[in-house]
Amino acid sequence: MTGLLVVTAVPAEAEAIRAGLLAPPAGAAPHAAAPAGTSPAAAGVTVLPAGVTVVTAGVTVVTAGVTVVPVGVGPAVAGAATARLLALAEAAGRPYRAVVSAGIAGGFVGRAAVGATVLASRSVAADLGAESPTGFIPVDQLGMPAELLGTGTAVPADPGLLAALRAALPAATVGTVLTVSTVTGTAASSAALADRHPDAVAEAMEGYGVAVAAAQAGLPFAELRTVSNPVGPRDRGAWRMREAFAALTASAVALGQAVAGPAQG
Repeated sequence: MTGLLVVTAVPAEAEAIRAGLLAPPAGAAPHAAAPAGTSPAAAGVTVLPAGVTVVTAGVTVVTAGVTVVPVGVGPAVAGAATARLLALAEAAGRPYRAVVSAGIAGGFVGRAAVGATVLASRSVAADLGAESPTGFIPVDQLGMPAELLGTGTAVPADPGLLAALRAALPAATVGTVLTVSTVTGTAASSAALADRHPDAVAEAMEGYGVAVAAAQAGLPFAELRTVSNPVGPRDRGAWRMREAFAALTASAVALGQAVAGPAQG
């Protein structure tokens, strides 16, 4: 088995996770690079103690059995790219054993503060459906056959993987993470989403797509987010990207510990 596949939307998120995965354990000496002039170093690969290898020349990061890949923004490209990565690994005889969607997100006011770490109890396609004079209708309430809906509009996190992450990140907020194709940017839309999903703690743009890809492959799935801004009226001045990326790096330290043996079977 190849191990854990972590997918992010953009390279900056992947780099934040890489920094956490490469952080030495508390009290340990920093990782040493391969000696100058060796072929791994020349190829842009840093060889670490205990045979851990990290690919730094490209956007894919592999360390301690964890592969981190930025796959693009939005549920469609994230789902398609994840499905391709899973299929290629399986075809090569090195299938992944679990998938995590990770990155930054908006947090619902009063539920997940800026800088907080969030673990999804389930990932929900919040805007997949139809508008009506009486409000939004989720696609699974439109009378379509179940086989056309795949996993439905909500994919629960794998219990074993979520439990491992919760143990490693005891301060994390746990709740529904919404996947949207259009980021919420008004008070009215944020209030409508919060009312429609009272257990929602955050919104992002990829989790559901990645979750569907994992479900179709029969693999455990989880979603990990750190909060950069409150969900509500769009105000870039209120975004705290540095804090969110720092929290993502800190969470990745725990992620590496938690997935040393993620749920199997």
